[in-house]
Amino acid sequence: MDRILVIRGGAIGDFILTLPSLKALRDARPDAHIEILGYKHIAALAENRFYAQTVRSIEYGPLSSFFARNLALSTELADYFSNFDLIVSYLYDPDRIFEKNLCRCGVENLLCGPAKILETAGHAARQLARPIEDLGIKVPDLSERVFPSVDDQQFARELLGSLQQPIIAIHPGSGGADKNWPLENWIGLFSRRAAFSVAEEKSRQTGNCFSLIVVSGEADEAQTEQLEREWKNRGVRFVKNLPLPHLAAVLERSIFIGHDSGISHLAAAAGANCILLFGPTDPNVWAPQNSNVRILTAPNGRLANLKIEAVDATLAATLRPC
Repeated sequence: MDRILVIRGGAIGDFILTLPSLKALRDARPDAHIEILGYKHIAALAENRFYAQTVRSIEYGPLSSFFARNLALSTELADYFSNFDLIVSYLYDPDRIFEKNLCRCGVENLLCGPAKILETAGHAARQLARPIEDLGIKVPDLSERVFPSVDDQQFARELLGSLQQPIIAIHPGSGGADKNWPLENWIGLFSRRAAFSVAEEKSRQTGNCFSLIVVSGEADEAQTEQLEREWKNRGVRFVKNLPLPHLAAVLERSIFIGHDSGISHLAAAAGANCILLFGPTDPNVWAPQNSNVRILTAPNGRLANLKIEAVDATLAATLRPC
């Protein structure tokens, strides 16, 4: 198995949940050439950052023929796929059309991941480990890890160099409105009556306080704009639309507060001290398994029921050692 291809689509969190399996594969085959076929802006987290030497875009036009029956297949892609000793595919392929087309190309060793994550079948990362374990490679550790490059870390130093430590990073969005803590609660958490009182007390005792940054992407524009208006003169830094490897380096040494989202998985994998707020989704299936993660579960699965005081108390406890 000198040449291995891993095919992984999906969103940011889906990709990062697969990293424990990819780490076990890399540890077992340290000299193998591993490529990833996926969304390039996400798979960049792995490219020349321990996991893979090369990333190729899954959004390549001729690849569409591999998802249809009885079409002529791209000769270039047929040669590309047949050049690998092993292909591990996590694509959703319920009718096995993609699988059969790979076999038409001469692919002999193909392992397929679960068609979908089942809520009753254990943690998502454990379910995603099955094709790797079918190779006889154990995946004992489900912790997620990313490895920012030297350039990523230099970018983060330049961005954060002037900020007072510790740094609290928040991401008030997610993939669905029901997974979001109400925005007024975020505002309340960092009002003078909540977490800023921790900062003021710390300032009185040691002369220090924390810095607050808000990270966001295109899907978070509405929340970000409202927070920018609310915190216009509070010295809050807004970090928008960073490439994921850069964002990982920015979050690496922060205290991070977020939801069940891909950015929360990124923060956990980068090593941030995470406080994650879970509502309708099950943390036993979807939460990062890292030791640097604390989970707060909303009563009755509704994040509106999660009190500011509960989050503030956890934040205060996290700030003390800092």
